[in-house]
Amino acid sequence: MDAFSDLIRGVRAQGSLFGSSTLSAPWALHFVDGAPLTLCTVIGGEGWIVPEHGPAEALRSGETIVVRGPGTFTFVDAIGTRAEAIACGVDCATPEQGGTRHRLGWHDPGEHPCEHSGVATTLIVGAYPVRGEISRRLLDALPVVLRVGAGGSADAALEHLAAEVAVDAPGQQVVLDRLLDWMLVCTLRDWFDRPGGEPPAWWAAQRDPVVGDALRLLHAEPQAPWTVGALAVRTGVSRSTLAKRFADLVGEPPLTYLTRWRMTLAADLLTEREAATVAEIARDVGYSDAFAFSAAFKRTRGVSPSTFRRAGTAGGDAPAARRLTAVPAAAARP
Repeated sequence: MDAFSDLIRGVRAQGSLFGSSTLSAPWALHFVDGAPLTLCTVIGGEGWIVPEHGPAEALRSGETIVVRGPGTFTFVDAIGTRAEAIACGVDCATPEQGGTRHRLGWHDPGEHPCEHSGVATTLIVGAYPVRGEISRRLLDALPVVLRVGAGGSADAALEHLAAEVAVDAPGQQVVLDRLLDWMLVCTLRDWFDRPGGEPPAWWAAQRDPVVGDALRLLHAEPQAPWTVGALAVRTGVSRSTLAKRFADLVGEPPLTYLTRWRMTLAADLLTEREAATVAEIARDVGYSDAFAFSAAFKRTRGVSPSTFRRAGTAGGDAPAARRLTAVPAAAARP
């Protein structure tokens, strides 16, 4: 298991819905959920993504933008559009509340959509619930808005998404959910690898033949009784070489990284497994002594495991609305 796979494994589309409504320009769709992570891509045509906090971003055919919450955003036909924004959130999320039958716009009576000039715009939006401390580490590495142009590894996923949107077949829901997951992974990889980019240290370190192997071992076996010497043996270098190379590329010593990763895993286990004792959680993340685990957790998180668990279960982690909306928008006449 590599670091990226571990961090993104809790980010999944599930129960997404596709809606199809025809809009006449000017249009403005305000996505009000404020989901932790939202992917927006255009199959054809163009428009603008206007985040609540940040500058507007043009979105053209084949391009993808990922918006990090909790801020909301709007999709408009043009900056300064005269259209009144239509809220798209919970009212678009379930069949009982409108779902695929929810009409977001309209044409003049008797007018056929094809009578409009210009190119139709089809926007696909996928909002992701992000639960737990593991996935939050991925969010922390992302800006409020990131953009990936056409021509990258996500193009193949986009082609399949476009084809699936156009049909209504058994099992479509599962297909769409998994295609959107594929699309998100490809988009993030392309963004991290972009020329001149500044990816997080753990991303770049994965490519190093020594440190990358060490990271994979720590993520695959976090409960193992690791020492720098044991990691050095498994990666085929000296202890001093591994320690220096790891610190230079990741920004901290191997065992410091391991402790923080174990505490991240423990934080999720404490809230997900309410019946498990602190001692059981400690063993699951590599501590035979519950007191040593509690001390490490408080040192890293600022509170004891029990306090963290009470706060997490009392406050809850309400799932963000899940949606995947395809909105074909007919361009206005000049």
